[in-house]
Amino acid sequence: MFKVLVVDDEEKIREVIREYAEFEGYTVVEAKDGIEAIELCRKENFDVIIMDIMMPRLDGFSSYKEIKKIKDIPVLMLSARGEEYDKLFGFEIGIDDYVVKPFSPKEVMARLNVIVNRNIKSSKRVMEEQKFKFKGLEIDIVGRNVYIDGTKIDMTPKEYELLFYLVKNKNVALSREQILNEVWGYDFFGDDRTVDTHIKMIRNSISKYRDYIVTVRGFGYKFEYRE
Repeated sequence: MFKVLVVDDEEKIREVIREYAEFEGYTVVEAKDGIEAIELCRKENFDVIIMDIMMPRLDGFSSYKEIKKIKDIPVLMLSARGEEYDKLFGFEIGIDDYVVKPFSPKEVMARLNVIVNRNIKSSKRVMEEQKFKFKGLEIDIVGRNVYIDGTKIDMTPKEYELLFYLVKNKNVALSREQILNEVWGYDFFGDDRTVDTHIKMIRNSISKYRDYIVTVRGFGYKFEYRE
């Protein structure tokens, strides 16, 4: 069941949207202004937001900019103004759709369903793109699983992160410094022998597919695989 946050300072509008959204099977949470919407997004997860632009305390555009700093949630904006400038500005900051008041609740629901379905497809595509297969070596980054000829193998969290980083950058030579910065972080206190040690451990873990991890002499490593 999908969860929608309805943000509008007019209680009647919130009630109408709630009625139609719940009929469509959504769980609805309400906020009466932008400040309240931001606080709710800090505490809860939402699949989509329906938000008015003109509100007291904090307008919809400003509120959405703050929410984007916290979470990436698709939004359908509502406005009593239909000026092209408002629409263009909204799309520039990343809103998904725009409906002008007064609106048909059925149209709002139709647009809401399109946004939700679009994001479901996008999420599935991202998950599929995070799965890699190199002959008998299978790597599922989202699930944090690695399989050798169908058998799941166990590695340490840092080994997983390092292997995933190499695979995401397939056929790209990565310096030891790059690897340390990306996998261990800029505040890591140590030397590049840490990378060498973990590469050795990964090669042992993936056994007969160890040759996919190539040493770039005097530089670093790369995950090399050609179809």
